Amino acid sequence: MDETVAEYIRRTVLKIPRDEIKTMLQKWGFLSEMQLQTVNFHQLKENISQDVVQLCEENSADIKQAAVLDIIYNHIYPNKRMWSVYQMNKTGEEIEFFDFTDFKKKFKRRLRSALKNVTINFREYEDNAIWIRIAWGTPYTKPNQYKTSYVVYHSQTPYVFLSASVLRSNLPLLCQALVVASNYHDIREVELRSHSLNSLKDIVFKRYSQNFQTYCPRPLSERKVAPESADVRIIQENRNEKERIQRVNREVFGDGPQPKLEFAQYKLETMFKSDPKMDVMYKKEPFRCLVKFSSPHLLESLKSLAPVGMADAPLSPLLTCIPHKARNYFKIREKKGFFPESFVSP
Repeated sequence: MDETVAEYIRRTVLKIPRDEIKTMLQKWGFLSEMQLQTVNFHQLKENISQDVVQLCEENSADIKQAAVLDIIYNHIYPNKRMWSVYQMNKTGEEIEFFDFTDFKKKFKRRLRSALKNVTINFREYEDNAIWIRIAWGTPYTKPNQYKTSYVVYHSQTPYVFLSASVLRSNLPLLCQALVVASNYHDIREVELRSHSLNSLKDIVFKRYSQNFQTYCPRPLSERKVAPESADVRIIQENRNEKERIQRVNREVFGDGPQPKLEFAQYKLETMFKSDPKMDVMYKKEPFRCLVKFSSPHLLESLKSLAPVGMADAPLSPLLTCIPHKARNYFKIREKKGFFPESFVSP
């Protein structure tokens, strides 16, 4: 077994929590149950990793088997990576039968026609998710197995979840390969990012239920109150206002926890209205701005603004519609906005 493969397997084992090493190696399936029984999984992780490498040497492991172990690790711990959402588009509405073998062949051929030194590994899971691991090299160097890109593609959907390596220059090649292999026309980034892959899936696959604002606040009716009851009135109004905020927040965000979203971005385009005499934006040109949101838990942060008194309830639809905008990207595009870059199939 190559020394670089042995070192890669050793480092991968060291990343796994000790209590889960045996289970993950069983899922890997490269080592037999009899071989795994010879390993003491209660010793130090460094010693466990050395024992696993020794067994892999007996089985003549190569980088392909090592890559499969890495895919299994990232599938179990997807939150270790930052994920972005991409959406592909077809010119027509035709629905084609998805052939996994054909997809793999096209993807590999397209990527290797542009870059020879690249390793590509696939693994299909029961939820129709295809996990793709890409290790990039250069025309003069071997693929770097420690700087990989990951793609999660759900067949029969236009959505791709991508965790790019630090080699951002290879992103256009990867997007072109996806478009060609999946028989789409172009691909564009949906400006949503998070470490929580499942939360991004909940948003784009509509597995997360969010109510959208239909509430119109009513002005408080004025009434004369005796001076001696002023304190009681203030307490009651505060209580009523808190209840109203909670009710409105529930109507807008729902009762359940929000998907964990860390980054969102979209463009706004509107007309600037002013007095022509002021000679400000006299020409009728649109006013454009780029809106970016970033937080460890963006949707929960927005949800908490009104209860803590940092914003009025209900929140502006510009804040509450972020997941809705992501799910309806191609409809929104017609209304001016979103995503300056695209990768188009030739």
